[in-house]
Amino acid sequence: MSKSGDLVRLADAVLLPGFEGVTPPDWVRRRLGEGLAGVVLFSRNITGPAQVARLTTALRAENPYALVGTDEETGEVTRLEVATGSTRPGGYALGVVDDVALTETLARDLGLDLAACGITIDFAPSADVNSNPDNPVIGLRAFGADPDLVARHTRAFVRGLQSAGVAACAKHFPGHGDTSVDSHHGVPVVAPGGIEDALRPFREAIKAGVRSVMTGHLLVPVYDPDLPATLSPKVLTGLLREELGFEGMIVTDGIEMAAVSEAYGIGGAAARAIAAGADAICVGGEHADEATAIEVRDAIVTAVADGLLPEERLADAARRVRELAVWAASSGSTPTDNMVGAGADGMSVTTERAAHNGHAGLAAARRAVRVTRRTGAAVLPLRTPPHVVELAPEMNLAIDKSTPWGVAGPLAELMPGTAVTRFAAGEASGAAIEDLVALAASRPLVVVVRDVHRYPWQGEAVRHLLSARPDAVVVEMGLPQRSDLGAVHIATYGSAPVCGRAAAEVITGSL
Repeated sequence: MSKSGDLVRLADAVLLPGFEGVTPPDWVRRRLGEGLAGVVLFSRNITGPAQVARLTTALRAENPYALVGTDEETGEVTRLEVATGSTRPGGYALGVVDDVALTETLARDLGLDLAACGITIDFAPSADVNSNPDNPVIGLRAFGADPDLVARHTRAFVRGLQSAGVAACAKHFPGHGDTSVDSHHGVPVVAPGGIEDALRPFREAIKAGVRSVMTGHLLVPVYDPDLPATLSPKVLTGLLREELGFEGMIVTDGIEMAAVSEAYGIGGAAARAIAAGADAICVGGEHADEATAIEVRDAIVTAVADGLLPEERLADAARRVRELAVWAASSGSTPTDNMVGAGADGMSVTTERAAHNGHAGLAAARRAVRVTRRTGAAVLPLRTPPHVVELAPEMNLAIDKSTPWGVAGPLAELMPGTAVTRFAAGEASGAAIEDLVALAASRPLVVVVRDVHRYPWQGEAVRHLLSARPDAVVVEMGLPQRSDLGAVHIATYGSAPVCGRAAAEVITGSL
């Protein structure tokens, strides 16, 4: 192979692109055969466990060492269960329970499900310390706001997931929690005073043997005042490699995100990330086509030719990716034969696992619920079917918009006849609220919110509803910054269906 051909192969060996569809397109098959490192699966690629197993089997027919990654955090960010919502609560709920054995067990169960589908690396857990309650992109994805709590649950999650043969990936290094900007849209800045707390969970993840760390597109002025972490040798090489001693694979967050691509383009950002110390480039969340993958590959090759990226650094990155792929191939993270041969939805082989997950996840969600009663009246349990109003904010890009959430569905199962109205931003006008109050006049009223403290329109709608119905029950499925709303306030610390079910059980007294 020519020198240029060697460089092209090395560049391919650090790329993890996304693609469209539930079967691998021809370009992905071809590129895997030519040395592409692997792929990232998004919701658009997933219809069920058996389909994912067939998909990953087809990918490995082209390259047995292909890495297959996805963002399965449980809770709000789920890919494998995007159609139904996660059967497990997310990180924050687990932090509220604060039982590290439970976190490790749920992570191991998650790993077993992922391994059975042939997924070899899970971009989880979120090791971020959510010290800023107004954070628009982390929130419930973190285990909490206390660095010691986040550290011990990060370590437990890593242990559990990797005990099942799936590589964990602590993210978003060096910590996205103390920020107020979503890196999908801009560059968050980490305040100097909080960096040591932010690093604590990553230190623990490394001690636990985490196989991968994902970079955050964050500016950390105390280490580098000019470049976001993903593009900073001072952060990736100086801090993560040399100071913290991490020897595994460093993978970028989506390289097309504005925080890094706006200044350099997707290809330019990718080349600079490898030069800074990253080993793998995640691309294709928004640009899932061969042209983008070629653009990134060619930009990396050009960067070597131009002297921006030393060839030795690229070869080292490819080596680290390969080492993880070899570990994954020998860890048992391959589709089971009966999973591959199952029907389209995989129900013939996954019903027992789903029942187990649902029971364990619901048990965890129940333990996370916190109830504050503010009146002497016996508001709960409800004796007649309520009217539920759900206030639905627009979520960040990490959370699939089609993922089910809420309390009305689980409540209707326990109490048939339950009615529901869902308002999005712009729909909860004064007139609409007044009409709802009139409609629900003869029923108990349940108001469901998500991060009401971050959305003025939700706050105004709740104020209007409670002024007319002070007997209402308020369920907060996001971060509960206050618990004095409603006659009874229920905090679930998550919006996954199991969290909604746990709240419904409290409301009906069936818990």
